[in-house]
Amino acid sequence: MTALPRRPPTVSALPLTLSGVTYTARERHILGGVSLEIEAGPRTVVLGPNGAGKSVLLRICHGLITPQEGQVRWHRSATAARPVRQAMVFQRPVMLRRSAAANIRYALNLHQVPRAERHRLAEVALARTGLTEVARTPAHHLSIGEQQRLALARAWVLEPEVLFLDEPTASLDPASTRAVEDIIRAIDRSGTKIIMTSHDLAQARRIAHEVVLLHRGQVVENTSAAMFFEAPESAEARAFLAGELLW
Repeated sequence: MTALPRRPPTVSALPLTLSGVTYTARERHILGGVSLEIEAGPRTVVLGPNGAGKSVLLRICHGLITPQEGQVRWHRSATAARPVRQAMVFQRPVMLRRSAAANIRYALNLHQVPRAERHRLAEVALARTGLTEVARTPAHHLSIGEQQRLALARAWVLEPEVLFLDEPTASLDPASTRAVEDIIRAIDRSGTKIIMTSHDLAQARRIAHEVVLLHRGQVVENTSAAMFFEAPESAEARAFLAGELLW
């Protein structure tokens, strides 16, 4: 797998700051006054049991959902001339009914990349995610693991400043999980900030530089991965690490 060199530093859109973010759906409080600051650099993993609010938090950060209360602010304000370059990959990737290569070219076309350059960049994206041999294969015929790698390739080729990943390996076997995690590390090395949700402690140990633990829509821990695993401060974190069910 070929990774691109790390991009030169620019004025970062990060930190991303959430202040008092609340979200309710069907009279259920999913997030309750979440305040959080996500800095540039280290890979951030948002941990928590199912129903903790992880996916909703990520969608709010990405701008797909608007909170009922609170604010979400980027350090560098987005403008029409210079929007915040961000992308998101979901647990079940959305594949267009066309070839793997055409899925990537379509994303490049949306970002007004010239046609000749789209073909070259699509080839690079497929090569660095190990998908060259399936370039002409319809995306819907790929395995779930290959589809997830294609979704990552499609996002990475746009060189986002921030990449949101929502449980990207939840449905994958161990070999596919390892391949996806290798790509995530390569994207990180290229200069993109990774913000990822997971309920898997073992994966968080492998991936995270910093951990945010959500429980019942509240941030109960926000610290470095080393501190989280070695000296958690909250009772919820200690219980989660001990394998107890949080409810």
